[in-house]
Amino acid sequence: MFWVGLFSILQKNNLNMKRILLFATAIALSLNTYAQDEAAMKAWMEYATPADMHKMMGKYNGHWEVKTKMWMAPGAEAMESTAQATNDMYMGDRYQKSKFTGEFMGMPFNGESTTGYDNMRKVFTTTWIDNTGTGIMYAEGKWDAAKKSIEYKGMASDPMAGKQMAFREVMTFTDDNTYTMEMYNMMGDKEFKSMEMTFTRKD
Repeated sequence: MFWVGLFSILQKNNLNMKRILLFATAIALSLNTYAQDEAAMKAWMEYATPADMHKMMGKYNGHWEVKTKMWMAPGAEAMESTAQATNDMYMGDRYQKSKFTGEFMGMPFNGESTTGYDNMRKVFTTTWIDNTGTGIMYAEGKWDAAKKSIEYKGMASDPMAGKQMAFREVMTFTDDNTYTMEMYNMMGDKEFKSMEMTFTRKD
């Protein structure tokens, strides 16, 4: 009905059919562009706005006591140590940065991780750097609501093998004051647990 009325108005104003069609096409293209721009803007805003998973991350801001166990090989005796961790949300509550300080094999240890949640892909992403290497570990994982955990899978540099190695990491959020990180590596074609970190809130 809109187009019938528009044609009628244009004809009454003595515009020929070619000009009517050109005018109608211009309006249609304009309306279509506006709709696309509006949809694109909505999608971008949903992607950029912190959501429930970001709020969940924010619950674990603060200072933490960390107890660590490490295994160099299956069946090996665990090496135990303690560390301190500080978690803070930044970039408008879109990402969480964690800083670790402690000792590893009698040497000072410092590390940092950045964790985010990609609203579009529905996955958590995390990176890790520390003073025992020069590479950046990267992994992605999905939230398991039933287990209150994230299972990350990623790749890291293995300087002894001279290549990248796959690893798996499971973050389990026991309650608001406790969470754990378990890391699994491959030795040959078998996976073994190489690290366990227990975080207990200090404040």
